[in-house]
Amino acid sequence: MSDSVSLRDAGAQPTLVYVGLGANLGEREAALRKALATLGQYPGTRVLRVSPLYGSAPVDAGGPDYLNAVAEVATTLTPEALLQALQAIELSAGRERPYRNAPRTLDLDILWFGDQVIDTPTLTVPHPRMAERAFVLRPLADLVPERVDATALQAVAAQDIHQLEGAGWVDGVAGL
Repeated sequence: MSDSVSLRDAGAQPTLVYVGLGANLGEREAALRKALATLGQYPGTRVLRVSPLYGSAPVDAGGPDYLNAVAEVATTLTPEALLQALQAIELSAGRERPYRNAPRTLDLDILWFGDQVIDTPTLTVPHPRMAERAFVLRPLADLVPERVDATALQAVAAQDIHQLEGAGWVDGVAGL
């Protein structure tokens, strides 16, 4: 964990953030659990809830099936600092980026950062492809059904995804 993370003003209220988690190489569930535990150790950051665990076929990619979930996180980190934290967690899990949509040991994406709309060279929020992916929308709908459009869920209904475990799959992870 970096000592140089950027916090917003010391008195700032935490922002509610939704982070997509996925892995299709190695010890997938262990990687997701460790990522959640590590994320909760960043300054001003707490993992509040985690969706059930899903299995899904890769979309626009090859390789083994993914494990996917979504975490609800409260953080006082800036969006850029949270992105850096997520990328550091991915790197520590052995994430490599040999080509676009390569199989991965860990993938962490900011889906929503409060109600902010962010479009920079390094970060786009809301996540630009989440409405096309059942592996994001289904677990997101488990946490915040009022924010996931039923039409969007219907549009991805044919994608291969199935719930493997309820939200209890993270029991015992620090802070949850």
